[in-house]
Amino acid sequence: MTSRQKSHAAFARAKQLIPGGVNSPARAFGAVGGEPIFFDRAEGAYLYDLDANRYIDYIGSWGPMILGHGHPKVVEALQAAIGKGTSFGAPTEAESQLAELVVEAMPSVEKVRFVNSGTEATMSAIRLARGYTGREMIVKFAGNYHGHADSLLVAAGSSAATLGVPNSPGVTAGTAKDTLVLKYNDPAALEAALAQHGKRIAGVIVEPVVGNMGCVTASTAFRTALRELTARYGALLIFDEVMTGFRVAYGGAQAVFGMTPDLTTLGKIIGGGLPVGAYGGRADIMDHVLPAGKVFQAGTLSGNPLAMAAGIATLRVLRDENPYPQLQRLSAGLAEGLESAARSAGIPCTVGQFNSMMTLFFNPEPVTDWDVASRSDTKRYARYFWGMIERGVYLPCSQYEALFVSAAHTDADIDATVAAARAVLAGLKESM
Repeated sequence: MTSRQKSHAAFARAKQLIPGGVNSPARAFGAVGGEPIFFDRAEGAYLYDLDANRYIDYIGSWGPMILGHGHPKVVEALQAAIGKGTSFGAPTEAESQLAELVVEAMPSVEKVRFVNSGTEATMSAIRLARGYTGREMIVKFAGNYHGHADSLLVAAGSSAATLGVPNSPGVTAGTAKDTLVLKYNDPAALEAALAQHGKRIAGVIVEPVVGNMGCVTASTAFRTALRELTARYGALLIFDEVMTGFRVAYGGAQAVFGMTPDLTTLGKIIGGGLPVGAYGGRADIMDHVLPAGKVFQAGTLSGNPLAMAAGIATLRVLRDENPYPQLQRLSAGLAEGLESAARSAGIPCTVGQFNSMMTLFFNPEPVTDWDVASRSDTKRYARYFWGMIERGVYLPCSQYEALFVSAAHTDADIDATVAAARAVLAGLKESM
C-alpha cells in the first residue's frame, strides 16, 4: 500500500484548526472513507502529494485547469501581473480585456460583471432576475448545485449530495419558500410549474450539463422547454455555466446547444485556476445592476488583477490554439475504455459524458436525473476510488462529481488510467 504518512499528519493538524480539517466538504473524502490526501505541487496532468506520490489528475481543481497545471503562458501572465501589485480595489484595464473575451465567445452575454466565486455569481444572478422582473420565485432542479447561497441550497447536488444533506441546517424556511425544486430533464413538470406559478417566477436556473450529481446532460426536449416556456411566461432563463463555460466548448454549453439564455453564470476556467466568478447577459438586464441600475452587488476583490491575468491568458490559449478536438478525442477514449473495463468485469456501470466531462456511474441505468443518480452503488464507487488511488490515478472523491480531462493529458495517461480501471474493476468483481 502506498505510504501517505505525511498526509496523515497534515490532516491530523488541520482537524485541530479547520472544521473537519478541510475548507470545502468536497475535499473531505466523506463519501469514500479514509483521509484526504494533502498535495505539495502540480505539473501538467499530474499531482504530487506530501509523500512524493504522483497521480494522474482528473480533478483539475474541480474543472478550471483545462490547460493543465502550470501552463507556461498562464504562469508568465501571473508573474507579470504580480510585479505590478496584487490588488487595487479600483478599476484596471485587465477587467475589460477579460470581459471582451467573454462577450466575444458568448453572444448571449452583452455585458458581464466579475465576482470572486461561482456562488457569488449565481447568488447575484438570482438577485438580478428578481430585481429585473419584480417577481420573487426561482425554479431550480434537484441535483443541480449552484453554490451555497441560502435560496439555492435546496435539493442540491455536489458536496450536499455527497454528505446526504440536500437541505442544509441554517437555511431558513423563509429563505427556501421562494425556491421551487423540480425534476431535471422533465419538461412536463416545468410546464406545470410555470402554468401554476408563472406570474411569480423571476427565473429558472439550470446546469445545461450537470457536474454535481455526476455528469448528466439536459435532453433536447428539456432544453427546448426551458427556452420556450421561460420566454412564454416572462421568466429569465439562467444558465449556470460555472463548470461548463469554456470547458465543453469555447462558448460553453450554450454554444454547443445553440441556445441563448437571458443570463449566464461563469467561474472556474475564466480565472485560469484563481478564484473568480462572473454573471452576464443581455445589456438591458445587466444595466439594472448598481451603479447603472438599483440591484446591489459589490466586492472588494472583484476583478482582482491576478485572476484577470490568469483568465485572459487561459482564454487566449483556448481561443488561439483550440485544444477542444484533442480534449474530445482523449475524453472519448477514456469513456470507451472505462465502459469496456466495467463490461469486461461484469459490473453494471454506465458512463455519463459530455466532451471533457464524465462520470463512471456504478448504476446500470443511464442517469438522467437525481432520482436515478441516487440509486448508484456508492459503496462500490468508494472501493473503486481507493483502488485507483493506489494505482496513481486521482478521481473525484464522490460518485456524484464529474471528472475532467485536460489538454495536458496524453494518450499514455489515458491508457494507464484505463489499465488501472481494468485491474480495479476486475478485483471488485472477484470480491463481490
